[in-house]
Formats: sequence, C-alpha cells, structure tokens
Amino acid sequence: MIEITNVNFHYAGLEQAGVKDINLCIPDGECLLLCGASGCGKTTITRLINGLIPHFYKGELSGKVMVNGRKINEQQLYDLAQVVGSVFQNPRSQFFSVDTDGEVVFGPENIGLSKDEILNRKDMVLHELNLLKLMQRSLFDLSGGEKQKIACGSVAALLPDIILLDEPSSNLDWDSIKDLANVIRLWKSQGKTVIISEHRLWYLADLIDRAVYMEGGRIAKEWDRDSFLKLTETELASFELRPMTLEEKYIREFNDNGGKKPPIAENQEHSNSSDIQIRNFYFTYTPEKYLFFRKKLTPKNEDICHLRIQSLDVKKGEIIGVIGKNGSGKSTFLRCLCGLEKTCIGKVYISKKEYKGKGLTKICYMVMQDVNHQLFTDSVMAEVLLSMKKEDEHEAEKILKSLDLYEYKDKHPMALSGGQKQRVAIASALAAEAEILLFDEPTSGLDYRHMREVAALLKELAGKGKTVFVSTHDPELAVACCDRLIHISDGYAYET
Repeated sequence: MIEITNVNFHYAGLEQAGVKDINLCIPDGECLLLCGASGCGKTTITRLINGLIPHFYKGELSGKVMVNGRKINEQQLYDLAQVVGSVFQNPRSQFFSVDTDGEVVFGPENIGLSKDEILNRKDMVLHELNLLKLMQRSLFDLSGGEKQKIACGSVAALLPDIILLDEPSSNLDWDSIKDLANVIRLWKSQGKTVIISEHRLWYLADLIDRAVYMEGGRIAKEWDRDSFLKLTETELASFELRPMTLEEKYIREFNDNGGKKPPIAENQEHSNSSDIQIRNFYFTYTPEKYLFFRKKLTPKNEDICHLRIQSLDVKKGEIIGVIGKNGSGKSTFLRCLCGLEKTCIGKVYISKKEYKGKGLTKICYMVMQDVNHQLFTDSVMAEVLLSMKKEDEHEAEKILKSLDLYEYKDKHPMALSGGQKQRVAIASALAAEAEILLFDEPTSGLDYRHMREVAALLKELAGKGKTVFVSTHDPELAVACCDRLIHISDGYAYET
C-alpha cells in the first residue's frame, strides 16, 4: 500500500517545479498510469515513492508519504531499493556496471545474496524479459531502447513489490513496446504494484486499472480504466494527451523493413543533380578490423560493416524520417552523417561541393537521443546562445518562446524535466543554422502538445531550406511532418 497524504514539495532552486496538495492512495497490485504534460509533476510523484525525495532531491517537503506502512523519510534508500524498483527515463543514470551481465546482477550482488541465488535470479529475468540476446555486451554499445531493457532487467532482479516506470516506452521500437507490455502484464500477474509515468498510451489500454491526470503539480483528474478508455481522441487532446489507439497503417509502416525491396542503392537511380547526395557510408563497431580494411572497402567486402549505405539522394527542405528497430543502425547513421564517427567512410555533396570527416561537422547539427551529453552551460539562455555563430539574445528569446521555454531561460538545464531538456536541445539546434539538422528521437519524453510543436518547428525549418533527418519510433511525429521514410535494417537503407 502506498499512501501520499497532503504532500507539498518544492525543489530547491526552482520557483515553480514540484507538487501541491497531493493525496493519493495506491493499493497493492494496482497498475496506475500517471499522465499529463511535461513538467506537470509525474516524475516528482515517482521520486516521492522511491525515496529520492527527500534523500537525494532536496527541497521543502510537507505532508506524509507511506510505503508498506512506513514513512518514506524514515527509510534508507538501501532498504527501499528492495521494495521499490525504479526504471528512469534516462536508463544511463542508473547503471553501475560497464557490461550487460554485470548490470543485471548488480542489485542482487549489492544486497549480499548467495551466488546460486544471484544466478537463479539472472536466469529468471533473462527469460522473462527476453534479454538473452543482449548479454555479454558493453552498455556503451547499446541503443537507447536496449539500455531501457537492461534497466528493466536490473530492477526486476531485485524482486521488488513496487515498480516505477518513468516514460518506459520513449526509446523503444514497436516490438520492444510489445515486450514491455508483456513484462508489465507479467508483473501484474505476480501481484506487483506498477506505477507508470507515460505519454504514449496506446500500449497500456488493457493494462492499467486507473489513470491519474496531473496539471501544474496537482492531481486534476482521475479515471478508472473503463472511463478512461471511453475518452475520445478530441477529449484526450484537450488534456494534451496522446490517443489511446493508433491506426493500423502506422503499425505497418513502422514494422515494414522494406519488404522484399532491395536496399536503396540497388533499386534507385540517382542523379548527380540532386541537391544533397550521400555516398558510400560504411562503418563498423570493430575499429581494429575496420582500420585494416578501410582503404579496400567495396560493396564486395561490406559484410565487415554495421552500416552499409552506398547512396541516398535528398532534396533541400526535405524532412526524412529514419525508422527501424532498436539497434538497427539509425543513430549510427546520424552520427556518421554529422561527422561524429571519425572512422566512418562517407561523403556528402551539397550543390556538388564535397564534405567528409570534420567537414561534415560544419554543415550538420545533431540533437542526441540522450540530451545530457550536449547540455554544457549553467542556464537555458546561455545554452542557446552557445550554438549561435553570432550571439543574438533577441533571436534566442524568440526561439525559447516558440518552445515554451522562456520562463526557464535563467534556470540550469540539468534542473529541468526530461521533456524540457529535450526542448532545450532542440532550441540549440534551431540556433545553430546548419545546412543539415539531425534529430535522434526528438519527441522522446514529450507530451502531445509539444510533439505537435516539434513537428511544426521541423516543418518550419524545412520551409527555410534546411534538410532534416529525424530518427524516431514515434509514428505520430512521422505522419505530422515527414516527407518520406527511410527504414534502416541491418545497416542497409530501404524506402518504405
């Protein structure tokens, strides 16, 4: 049983963030959905339950939070971890190991279980969560979705009674979301209490028992499952919530790997008069082997590579959606295109001018999937100004207003919510004025309204002649703004 009574919390150093007048009772075995716009207080609720507030996040706290009959502020985080398991929006922030096997068993090892019990739990988790293919891998080599799966496994290995999931589907492909739904279904059958803070709703339709809608740090609405499912798409949109159902065509497009079509280079004639020509992008995650063969790479020996895109033509002002399963090479393609992968072979021609290697970094700007990697300054305003060739505070303010970030202009970026950080990174991309803009999961962790705003901004950029590549698992974003989709599968590119 979880009881939150008359709770108010205000983060130290922030004027508005936190929660107010929270009264919430969650019985054992309930699957509860926390929904609402980015920054409404969903994550704060989960931090109250797992003890990160007040033990880690400091601020002014009043009221009472009880978990299994004990006050949260009287329990140590060490003890709470065996009762409450948390999967954060950014799984990297909860990793302690460097390899997948070590991460799954870290929790059981940390609480001093016997070797046999640790191995039994590992075996159980790997089979229940379908993680066998991710074992014996470096965590640094995993995609965002694969990291999310490992985070779920490491939490499940502790056998907690309560599991908190913060935007668990934000980096997952369709198959992985189905796997996640099955895991939640399994946890429910085991009698666990599951609390999910989420923007994507469609996969939860038959899982949740209750939905709690938050607005401005308060609980504004509550529905039981049947009442929530009766809400129309228009009603959900009025609450800035995404639809509970998705059209079948979205699912077909995002699961189709090109069918029986050959890769683009083999079935498409390319013209040297195209605005932008991408040629011979080859990359491998095994640099020693790659460096040995790099000068001899041809389509005949491309099997040594994990990325094999021989040719792709795009137009200036076009928005290209890059889709595919977790680990298929989408993010790798974007990193190679913007020059971040130094050992990648590949050239880009814009108006017949050649760019390669470091030259690509001058014409491209990438918003990474994990935005914490590219937030450097001590204020949101400074972050945007840093990306400008010539600082223009008036233009920076205009960009921040367009992304609903102006009120946070003097705040430290790392003090913002995950969705707000994402918008700060997008603001920096808008300020960079690069020829080619690359977005890796730009709507990860964003609510319905801000997803639509990002789509509108990408279309505005394209209207100004910018070429935009968007790696995404978000079909609503793709439908809202992409001119065409490129499916990456096993390192090859296919037209959908």
